[in-house]
Amino acid sequence: MNIFELAAQLGDALKNDVRLKRLEAAKTAYESDPELQKALVEYGVQQQALQVEITREERDTLLVDAIQTRIDELYKYIMEHPAFAELNEAQADVNVLMNEVNSTITFHITGEKPSSCTHDCSTCGGGCH
Repeated sequence: MNIFELAAQLGDALKNDVRLKRLEAAKTAYESDPELQKALVEYGVQQQALQVEITREERDTLLVDAIQTRIDELYKYIMEHPAFAELNEAQADVNVLMNEVNSTITFHITGEKPSSCTHDCSTCGGGCH
């Protein structure tokens, strides 16, 4: 069996892991929530409007304040939305899993396990941040 066949098997095993299934379900819920998607679109539009307004020579400070207030409201709504929170949590769990998998592969290649934080996340097995 070659490396790519083994990688395919690993990918299939990962795809069936409960953490990746949770992530897929969270993505579906996130993408199919109309109110959340509406808020995300408006957030982007408001960010663009703010950028346009603050680059004007004669900016309207009341308008800038109103746009910033709306951006803050949308940000709070998005961050507190259950679908967004679940997506973030599920993604974090998958990131931990993938770091553990990469750490295991690295150990089998080098014979060394990451033992402490080097402050270089590319050398990390995960779990410290």
